[in-house]
Amino acid sequence: MKKSLTHNPELFSQNSWGLLLESEKEASRWRHEYLDVEHVLFVLFTDQQFKNNIQALSINHNEFLDNLEEFLSRNASSSNNQLFIGEDLEELLDQAEIFRSRWGSKLIEISHLIMAIGRDKRIGAELFEEAGLPSEIIESELRRLPIQGNIPNVKYENKSNTSQSVSQVTNSSQRKAREFVNENSIEKISSLSKEEANEPLNPLTEFGKDLTLAALNKELDPVIGRDEEIQLVIKVLSRRGKNNPVLIGAPGVGKTAVAELLSQKIVSNEVPDSIRGLKLISLDLGALIAGTKFRGQFEERLRSVLERASKPEEGVILFIDELHTILSTDRSSADAGSLLKPALASGKLRCIGATTPENFRRTIDKDQALNRRFQQVLIKEPSIDLSVEILRGIKGKYEIHHGVSITDESLITANRLANRYISDRCLPDKAIDLIDEAAAQIKLEVNSKPKILKEEELKLENLSSKLINAEEQGLEEKVQQIQNEIEISERICIELSNQWKEEKSKFDELKNLINQDNSLNHEIEEAENEGDLETVARLKYDDKHYLQEEIANLEAELEILNNDKKSILRNRVEPNDIADVVARWTGIPVNKVLAGEKQKLLTLEIELASKVIGQSEAVKAVSEAIKRARAGMKDSFRPIGSFLFLGPTGVGKTELAKALASSLFDEEEALIRLDMSEFMERNAVARLLGAPPGYVGYEEGGQLTEAVRRKPYSVLLLDEIEKGHPDVFNILLQVLDDGRLTDSQGRTVDFRHTVIVMTSNLASRKILENTLHRTDPSDNENNPIKDLSEDIDQALRKQFRPEFLNRIDEIICFSPLSLDGLKQIVKLQLNELTKLLSEQDLELRIDNSTIETLASEGYEPEYGARPLRRILRRRVENPLATKLLEDKFVGLNAVRIKTATDKSEPLIFVGED
Repeated sequence: MKKSLTHNPELFSQNSWGLLLESEKEASRWRHEYLDVEHVLFVLFTDQQFKNNIQALSINHNEFLDNLEEFLSRNASSSNNQLFIGEDLEELLDQAEIFRSRWGSKLIEISHLIMAIGRDKRIGAELFEEAGLPSEIIESELRRLPIQGNIPNVKYENKSNTSQSVSQVTNSSQRKAREFVNENSIEKISSLSKEEANEPLNPLTEFGKDLTLAALNKELDPVIGRDEEIQLVIKVLSRRGKNNPVLIGAPGVGKTAVAELLSQKIVSNEVPDSIRGLKLISLDLGALIAGTKFRGQFEERLRSVLERASKPEEGVILFIDELHTILSTDRSSADAGSLLKPALASGKLRCIGATTPENFRRTIDKDQALNRRFQQVLIKEPSIDLSVEILRGIKGKYEIHHGVSITDESLITANRLANRYISDRCLPDKAIDLIDEAAAQIKLEVNSKPKILKEEELKLENLSSKLINAEEQGLEEKVQQIQNEIEISERICIELSNQWKEEKSKFDELKNLINQDNSLNHEIEEAENEGDLETVARLKYDDKHYLQEEIANLEAELEILNNDKKSILRNRVEPNDIADVVARWTGIPVNKVLAGEKQKLLTLEIELASKVIGQSEAVKAVSEAIKRARAGMKDSFRPIGSFLFLGPTGVGKTELAKALASSLFDEEEALIRLDMSEFMERNAVARLLGAPPGYVGYEEGGQLTEAVRRKPYSVLLLDEIEKGHPDVFNILLQVLDDGRLTDSQGRTVDFRHTVIVMTSNLASRKILENTLHRTDPSDNENNPIKDLSEDIDQALRKQFRPEFLNRIDEIICFSPLSLDGLKQIVKLQLNELTKLLSEQDLELRIDNSTIETLASEGYEPEYGARPLRRILRRRVENPLATKLLEDKFVGLNAVRIKTATDKSEPLIFVGED
């Protein structure tokens, strides 16, 4: 006796197997002895998605279900708890298996079960025919409608366990099941003939997308440029043998766009006769691999695709994007290559592949037999000018999608900034992403509260909190002042809210008009294709003309508001929006991204000198080197600048690096700091580039390379460089000279946009001693730094190799701090305290005598400015914090710090109005 299909749950899809499980529950609910066709039907008609399809097929669902329930009620109940499968259901499953095979599916789906039910002479066929749906109509509609819904409330188990749950049901295959004979039909189920079953599904349709059809329906974006590449592709396809181009290019350069351009040229008959009228099918690798649970299923699918695409009557060019994924799947890369080779060699299969250079070398290039079947077509990154033209061609699609307008200046800015600041991706992909995200941000701003309204509401909340505090303290004048401010703020909030709603309604109206205009263009195009000139004239000269006037009037109204600076919303992408996106991606502030950098560089020395006190020569040397680099007077492949800072501790070496990061990139977080004392051992050097393959931490990348790769615009500080292992200097040779470094995973990291600062304490003792013993600072002939130049050079040559020192732009010596310099540092550090007190509505006032006292107490030349921080904490911050907690300055506007008559006594803190 033939084994029941229910012993093989792996032959069923999750939905169809769940249907059988739910049918089993339904049979138990009716207390029937046999699970049969009627229970499967009942579950199908209680599934909401199936009910929707029945309504679409004009079936009276209630009447159908009533007839089915009447049939179920005629079945005799049983007190036996064991359930068996009826012979009719066994036949039904056999017929579903035949349909699965004829349709070319891998698993038995619900649609196959419905097809078999439609031919069931016992109950299914009769009910469907009464509903006006003979089996032929059911078959055609099932191919059109998505009747693959999940069965509600079914908890699917692992199929190895699920087969056990119906094992008692399958025992009916060993005994004869009792038949319920329909009074109108007692015929046995006839087997399906080959002619009755439909043709198998086309694997190209099942696992591919027709790009020529998409081009015909105007679903593809226009492709600008790439004329040379597309001509080369067409030339290869027109060859008699080995007519299989493979597009090789970095991610984002437009390999897929070349294939889409080919489909557009095929549709417009701009190709030779040899490929005219062919279909370009893009293989869906996800669909091809999905569901291949058993060995051989993937190869079987691929073989069916290649066989079908090789048939001349199909007229197909197969496009395989990410070709390397087929040849490097874990399950069977060798088998996939073996299937491709004979198909490509025969010349019957025309195939276009697309992959990256790295993946081509790893998968195809090493297989010479497969490599010679393909003709390489290199897809290079387009220039900035060509990328701008590409964005102009697709701009309209993004404007319609987001409902905003995109200026031409923003397109140019997107390409210029993407090319300069986003070095790890390629044009035009990165420029398109900038435009897309900026447009999405504008759309989000239109649909959410504007920033100015949020700020005003936050201000109103703060005023309310201040009012409560003032009322609790009984400050009547301050209460009245805050109440007046609250009234003004509430009025502003109401005005801004009304303006926002009014402008938003206008933007929505404009978006609707643009969508109507776009739909009208499609109608005009369809009418032109059909030759309906009367409709074309009416749509083009009446309807479109009216829409264009409405759009122009509304845009003019919004433009006036925008020019008058009265609008709080925008519907246009500007260069500032592009710069904002670049700033979020790279961490570079917006004002650095835009063209205002030149003015910033001109004042760089002044800005650095205001943050680093007493090191005018070092500041001047650094700022001049940065200016030279930014002016283009350096090797474009080297870092912006490389410096070696020498000097005693606490004189500002690290502080200058922080100030440089803050000035160049407007944030101290742009400083990447590595302590070279952590890399004294030879085996620790590998941490800079990453662990070698096979070692722990290989996937994590190197501390140096990963930090710079994630933040390429930064200041790299290598603290105490002399403590690093000599192999560290070998690594830095390449960085300082070529501006690049390759990590352990083979990725090249760009150092051209970094400033490299190395600090060292070499010769610091001699610098300190000679500076402290200077008798005449104006005596240039006896300048101690110049006198020590030979000693410093000798110390450097002893520690570092000549080729390393020659690659450094500037070697800068820092002088010990003077007492006057320390006074300025006191003022600088007290500025931070002033900002903190201002948040409590207090002003900090300090006498010059107090500053001199603090500077004198903290003056220790051998330690630099480091002791000063401790003095300020002990003498100023600690007692001031105590008095603030004691509410000594409530109702006052300022705090003055004075020195006592005896300077050794604590400082005096006096509240002032």
